[in-house]
Amino acid sequence: MHKETHTAVMLNCWNQKLGEITFANKPSEFHNLIRKVSRFVTEEKTVVYGLENAYGYGRPLAVWLIEKGCAVKDVNTALSFAQRKSVPMYQKSDSYDAEAVALVLINMLDRLPDAVPDDKYWTLSQLVNRRDKICIHLHRLKNQLHEQLCVVYPSYKKFFSDISRNTALYFFGTYPSPGHVTGLTAEQLASELRPVSHNSCSVKRAEKILELVHTDGQTKRDHQESRDAITRSLVTDLMHCRNQLGEIEEAIESILPDFQCTLMTMPGIDMITAAKILSEIGDINRFSNANKLAKFAGIAPVNFSSAGKGKDMCPKQGNRRLQAIFYFLAIQMIQISINGTPRNRIFREYYLKRVEEGKNKQQALICIARRLVNIVYGMLKNHTEYRNPE
Repeated sequence: MHKETHTAVMLNCWNQKLGEITFANKPSEFHNLIRKVSRFVTEEKTVVYGLENAYGYGRPLAVWLIEKGCAVKDVNTALSFAQRKSVPMYQKSDSYDAEAVALVLINMLDRLPDAVPDDKYWTLSQLVNRRDKICIHLHRLKNQLHEQLCVVYPSYKKFFSDISRNTALYFFGTYPSPGHVTGLTAEQLASELRPVSHNSCSVKRAEKILELVHTDGQTKRDHQESRDAITRSLVTDLMHCRNQLGEIEEAIESILPDFQCTLMTMPGIDMITAAKILSEIGDINRFSNANKLAKFAGIAPVNFSSAGKGKDMCPKQGNRRLQAIFYFLAIQMIQISINGTPRNRIFREYYLKRVEEGKNKQQALICIARRLVNIVYGMLKNHTEYRNPE
């Protein structure tokens, strides 16, 4: 599977190569694959299609084949990679890769999962990925703005605790350097910032800002106008990213009711965390029990042994993004709130018990994450709300 073209190799049950075809990755060309395959199909033969990337570049083809009533299997990339490396002379070409996928399909037909590209989960995954990209870009822009402000406004952190807020962005976009506030009174600054800050900017706060600017001293240097242009550009980009982030989060909020998700009833899981869990897990019905979900997330221990000797170890495989979500959710469960009480008393006691038994903190958190997998699996499977244990 590729962005522009796909390559398919046809094998029979004796692993004999029957044919090969390369076609464009667009629905108008997919019928060429069906036409090529039909030349080798008889009444005694059944056609099964195996796609290495059924949820990525191969998703349009998988959807098209399923709509045509074809049997489509999803071939894990790790399996096809192992097949390619299992020969004495390793090769690398589209034809050889496609043949490796076909060999895995024949040899593991009864164990490969069906490709089920659901538009609902796919759209949610796209929204979550888009939000993550915007957050990363937003963080980079904030760091670049910090780099500019620390030179012209050494005390800028005393102005605004968060420079990505509307009031701070308006101030630094309008006054990118201290030279622009010369002759400005506290009353004028307060009246200008008051609508942006929702009437929270008082004259006293404006006086403090002007006083801090004055006590910083002379920070103007040569070519200050050029650096002011950089600051204004960063402010514009930050405001645009904030608007984009809001639109994406509104889209996520509007699509979540379609999943009948009850995860947000659990303390520590907000709308974004629930969307991330759903996008990584997909349809919960493809996991027969919570143990399968734990293995998928890379949380279940794996036994490494030889000659009767070995031990259980944390696996390196699995969905690392889903593992990170459960791990940080476990951290939230054992945290102590501001008033000194644990956020979740049951999980806090279980964590302390595991530590007393000799496990280190990371191992104890993984134990909690494993229990969270059971809870999340039950909530998604039965659409039940979270209930605090007695």
